[in-house]
Amino acid sequence: MATVFISALSFLGALVLVLKERILNKILPWLVAFSAGALIGSAFLHLIPEAINKVEIGESSIFKIFIYLILGFCAFFILEEFIGWHHHHDTHHPEIASFSYLILFSDGLHNFIDGLIIAASFLADFQIGLITSLAVISHEIPKEIGNFAVLIYGGFNKIKALFLNFISALAAILGGIIGFFLLEKIGGGILFLLPFTAGSFIYIAASDLIPQIKENEDFKNSAVNFLTFLLGIIIMVLI
Repeated sequence: MATVFISALSFLGALVLVLKERILNKILPWLVAFSAGALIGSAFLHLIPEAINKVEIGESSIFKIFIYLILGFCAFFILEEFIGWHHHHDTHHPEIASFSYLILFSDGLHNFIDGLIIAASFLADFQIGLITSLAVISHEIPKEIGNFAVLIYGGFNKIKALFLNFISALAAILGGIIGFFLLEKIGGGILFLLPFTAGSFIYIAASDLIPQIKENEDFKNSAVNFLTFLLGIIIMVLI
């Protein structure tokens, strides 16, 4: 039930649908900047510390975490190159930016991990499960709105962006089911997913989203973009 509710949060992006086209176009760069900050904050303040907390303290274990982080970064680098090559030969969807697909893949992986964590928490204690679910919800709300804005900014129409964001969010349910039935057998084998996902978040934010908001040469708009980027990080600090 917790993962179903969290998956439904993807529809929060529908709040953007009520905005007029002129207003939406004006705030989209701010939402993209906010999403970049939220991804950076989520990677450095949640995913990497969570991975470090869950492994046995030791130089080799910490080293492996950062190896997986680099692998995540490189994997999404290669994936974007493949998507770009595919789109170069695809006449049907040439207008869709490659980072739109990357955000769907990485967010799906993040949602899957959230489902695993929620399942593990409920298996440990019902109250811990509720607290963990509330923590996940608190960081999902700003992230889902930001992701939806990135999908629109990347070329998807509003309805398709909402649908694809929801499909990506369903990975939380899959993670919850797998976690509930298989977590004891898998054990620490899923820990690599945390830094791997962090690497994907860092790549998308640094390689795709931040360059998008830096294209604006107007000082006022650049300042607003940077402040909304910081806001995304600050929210991740607070939750």
